Amino acid sequence: MSESKPTRELSIEENISLTLRLYLNNFGTFFIPYLMFNIISALLSLPILTYIQEITKIDFTSPPEVVWPKLLNILLTLMALAFIIAILSWIIGTVVSGILIKSASDIIEKGKTSLSDSFKFAVSKLPSLLVASLIVGILTMLGLLLLIIPGIIVSIMFYLVIPVIVIEGKGALESLTRSRELVSNRWLKTFALSLIIGLIIGALAFVVNLILAPFGMYSALASTIISSVIAPISPIASTFYYYSMHAKEENRRIPPPPPPPF
Repeated sequence: MSESKPTRELSIEENISLTLRLYLNNFGTFFIPYLMFNIISALLSLPILTYIQEITKIDFTSPPEVVWPKLLNILLTLMALAFIIAILSWIIGTVVSGILIKSASDIIEKGKTSLSDSFKFAVSKLPSLLVASLIVGILTMLGLLLLIIPGIIVSIMFYLVIPVIVIEGKGALESLTRSRELVSNRWLKTFALSLIIGLIIGALAFVVNLILAPFGMYSALASTIISSVIAPISPIASTFYYYSMHAKEENRRIPPPPPPPF
């Protein structure tokens, strides 16, 4: 099967097969953004590691009125840094997801893409991407707290929110409704695909970390590179699934052929 835009609904096996084929044929395009994201994330975490080391320098044999202010100051600084880094990582990660989905969409529709153009496009859609991902994240978290099942339902309904924003140009709130429309009557299939992709990524990451564990300090660097190799599978798969569900929707709109005259 080619990597051209699907004209019919794809099976889960076809979706995964096309995802891996497109990824392998355009490896650098999808690997580089995630590698840059992981490198930036690692650099952002350095201040936290520095302040954690400050805790070990505290003389806990000193009087409590000396120890506790120092410890409290470090902990408050760590919390502030963690919050800032989490926000920055979320923003950068959202841009990277937008870049990869835009790149996958361009390859599927045009046969080629440009990382610089995909970056500019993702940045232009950043407000909608952030608002939509924030809404989905909050609803999913609340759903998971309510006996887990509602959270799974929310994640299924809004599985295609990011592709809808990137490919159709919808706003944040419109994308929520549109994603639910696209996956309608395919909830179980959507859940199965997301679960399989998650298991593939999780299993690969587990095996790699297990293999790299004996290498000590070098394992962190190798793990960063390997995770950058594995992570693009998810956004590419969601892009193909968007086109699959869009084809399903379009085919339903085509009127059936007229009956024979006899």
